[in-house]
Amino acid sequence: MPKRIKVTEESESGRNIKFHDNFTGSDMTRSQFVTQIKNGKYENYSVKKINGLDTPVSKPDNTKNNNLG
Repeated sequence: MPKRIKVTEESESGRNIKFHDNFTGSDMTRSQFVTQIKNGKYENYSVKKINGLDTPVSKPDNTKNNNLG
């Protein structure tokens, strides 16, 4: 089974900035993905403040299928 979320673009500093949902086919910016996580659409992901920006992260568990990559 493919990963649910795939990072499709990174900034020059390595920050993930664009994402693709392999299950629905939708593309999202970092801020759109953050909003969807906060609205409960992606329960295996959470939002952390990193260098002052809300940043999507996968919740730590024993599954690699939900890791961002």
